[in-house]
Amino acid sequence: MAKPEVPLVFALIIITIAYTQCATFLPGDEAKPFTLRTLSGKIEYINAKNSSHLLPMVLFAYDPRSAYMEAIWTKDSSVKALIMNSTKSGNYVFMSYSDHALQDVQWMQKRVTNQIADLYLSGLGKRMHFVVLPVESMGNWIPLLLSKWTCQDFGCGFQQILVSTDSKFPYVINRLDPRYDWIGSPASAYKSSIQVVELDACKGSSNVSLSGKMAIAQHQKGCSYFKMVKAAYTVKAAGLTVIAAKNEYPVDMNCHGNECNVRYPIPATMISYAEGQKILKLLKSKKKVDFSFQTTPSHNFYFGIDGQGKIEETGWLLYPSFLYFTWQLQWYAYKSNLIHNIAEHAKVVQIFNDSTIHGKYGASAIVNLPPVKEYQDVQLDMALSCRGKRDEECPPWDHTVQLYVCCSNATSHCQQELGRWITSFRRRIGHWLTPVTPLLPLLSSSSCNFTMKTVPWAQPWFTTLKLRFSHKINTTVAKKKGTPLKPQKLIPLFRGGTFDKNYNKKYKPIHFNMTSKTKKVKLVAVITGHGSDNNNCAEFCVTSHHFMVNEKHANVRTFSNAGNSLGCAERVLQGVTPNEHGTWLYGRDGWCDGQEIKPWIVDITNQLSTKSVNTITYHGYYNHTDPHPTSKPGYIIMYSFLSLYDTY
Repeated sequence: MAKPEVPLVFALIIITIAYTQCATFLPGDEAKPFTLRTLSGKIEYINAKNSSHLLPMVLFAYDPRSAYMEAIWTKDSSVKALIMNSTKSGNYVFMSYSDHALQDVQWMQKRVTNQIADLYLSGLGKRMHFVVLPVESMGNWIPLLLSKWTCQDFGCGFQQILVSTDSKFPYVINRLDPRYDWIGSPASAYKSSIQVVELDACKGSSNVSLSGKMAIAQHQKGCSYFKMVKAAYTVKAAGLTVIAAKNEYPVDMNCHGNECNVRYPIPATMISYAEGQKILKLLKSKKKVDFSFQTTPSHNFYFGIDGQGKIEETGWLLYPSFLYFTWQLQWYAYKSNLIHNIAEHAKVVQIFNDSTIHGKYGASAIVNLPPVKEYQDVQLDMALSCRGKRDEECPPWDHTVQLYVCCSNATSHCQQELGRWITSFRRRIGHWLTPVTPLLPLLSSSSCNFTMKTVPWAQPWFTTLKLRFSHKINTTVAKKKGTPLKPQKLIPLFRGGTFDKNYNKKYKPIHFNMTSKTKKVKLVAVITGHGSDNNNCAEFCVTSHHFMVNEKHANVRTFSNAGNSLGCAERVLQGVTPNEHGTWLYGRDGWCDGQEIKPWIVDITNQLSTKSVNTITYHGYYNHTDPHPTSKPGYIIMYSFLSLYDTY
């Protein structure tokens, strides 16, 4: 007797349940097909090849229960940043968790189109897609990914205040805490309820003591949040709840300038104008109001699909702004260009393959090289990853990573630096292609020992490193015509050290000859500043590095980007890893978190003499003079060379 067939609908249910249980959604997995109904019709993603017009993309799911997500959409500067900083390729998909998803995305679209019109821009709107169904009603794999990639970073969860009054039942309102780096969150400071008292914080302090109570104050135009926190602290309030400006939603409460150097040890948060008026009305009616601060865990709100059709995390949003989504799309553009460059023909030599950089000795390998003299150029193809597949499994701090090389017949060039990188804060997507052609003479034999190190106490990173030799020289033509030029010899110059009053005293002039055989000379230096003295040197101060040739030719490298609040964030298209889990945005002295350090190269041939001895000197300055810190001096990491070019 034949078994009865399982109805198709039940078979589909079984398949769906099995898929739900087995789906892993790891970063780097291929994105599955999906179709989304939008305000303009629909978008259909099939795969990377057949849906290339949609790639790359960032998908953002709005949830009105999150004041953080709400602030991203309600603040004009955030929406303007979305429009002004988006790349010419890539798409945004906007969704909503709300049951009123259609009304939400209509409002979102209006916010975007109004800003596009104000900025006299067009075209971008066609790459923004607004999904009309709630996330949980899409009928595809996207809701499952968002639930599995639980949001665990800054801005995640639903920041809430449980409001208790004389009435029987408490209720919940949204709150938005300031960014972490200048004042604390009430949720971390107060685990039990606290009484609320009104305070006119914009008028300054009063004689009333609010000891042990939470101050609530209306924000007014021209009154800084710093001033309000100071007023609450002065009257001994346990914390401050700021009510947003009239008819406004919570915004990022940031400090400005020197305010950020002063920290008052009380937490603060913000609620909407509408909710604030309800609280004030209760207080004016002499009702007792207590606040309890809580953060309810949430699903994730966003993820990306890169230009190769791989699902990816989008990192950490330090404050509510669409800038972070634009930076992620910029990274996808950088990554696609990188992949294109790596696909070009070259002789590739594998040095490390997912090798561990950890401890005193780091990663080390002895590698046989091809005849280096047959190639004109060399690049370092280096990628950093982590123990697992998720960002949360990456080391939390930034560290300098250095690549040293020592070849079998080396003498003065043994253990010289061939490459330098800075790790990111807890992100696993760093990948760079760095030209180091002037340093070719470091690869002086067929067998070389490569060592990659960071500080021994750092948590392990994993490196994949390849040497790419390109532009193979036609030896017959080269010998006949005496072309092309390539680096044949290195003269080591100056090294770094402690950046204090004695920094420049240790450097003596270096003398060298340039023979008629040498056709070109390049100055090559890799310089980065680290540490923090009373001048924020050398990580966040501007330093300048002066290489003087024959007492009249100044070659100066100045790191004017140091201390700039978005100095590194604005370099994502140059390879800076975006949306790291730390202060990656700020410009540094010659470096950025999550980026390689490219050699500074200057052709100084015309500054030299073939008839007499040449001299080169070096000085490193802060504020155009010798550094002179009063405490905790920083340091400069520097390798510098002269690279002498000759015919083949």
